[in-house]
Amino acid sequence: MIFSGLDLTIPQGRITAIMGPSGTGKTTLLRMITGQLAPASGDVRVAGQSVPGLPREQLYQLRRRMGMLFQNGALLTDLDVFENIAFPLREHTRLPERLVRHVVLTKLQMVGLRGAARLMPAELSGGMARRVAMARAMVLDPELLLYDEPFSGLDPISLGVILRLIRRNNDTLGLTSVVVSHDVEEIAQIADFCYLISGGRVVAAGTPAELGSSDDPLVAQFMSGAADGPVPFHYPAEDYRKELLGGG
Repeated sequence: MIFSGLDLTIPQGRITAIMGPSGTGKTTLLRMITGQLAPASGDVRVAGQSVPGLPREQLYQLRRRMGMLFQNGALLTDLDVFENIAFPLREHTRLPERLVRHVVLTKLQMVGLRGAARLMPAELSGGMARRVAMARAMVLDPELLLYDEPFSGLDPISLGVILRLIRRNNDTLGLTSVVVSHDVEEIAQIADFCYLISGGRVVAAGTPAELGSSDDPLVAQFMSGAADGPVPFHYPAEDYRKELLGGG
């Protein structure tokens, strides 16, 4: 069981961060929000609808109100940048080609990559690929935008660009954003509210400043990146001396 008693609310129009040690189910939570996974018990509600109980067609309609930025970008390698971003429009709308072009170029302009429209994914840097993926996530004008580890593997300049885009797009477009990450410093720059999950439940909630000043040992260890604390350095094992001397 990954979650046990997990209870959290995502405020509309804000950037909410979901943080926690590796393996605590942060990405799993995003999959439950989008209906890719269903909880064994409990409920997941998005826009007033119970996601696990939705028929397939209604679930697909709800997903069209969401955008997802995958951890690795998940660009289609055989399509150029323009066609990657146009793909959701071609799949889910009947817009004429003239409007498809207008929407795609508008989204590319928002992320600063209009000039890269005809590049292939293999020609993009890591930061550029992440921005293209962000443009694709926004192309259907979602109400809810989900980010799965958006800062991983980025150089400092690309990181700064992504941070600015997340904050600016949320404020300009009136989005509700959920950012899954364990990058404390980056989250502190953009998040309005944070949840720290561990052991299948929420162990702390508050603004980045409130979590940063917490005297809870687990929260303090996570926020400071300390090696020693409630989360042990060693994976559980039998006595070290006994195992060495036992020869087994």
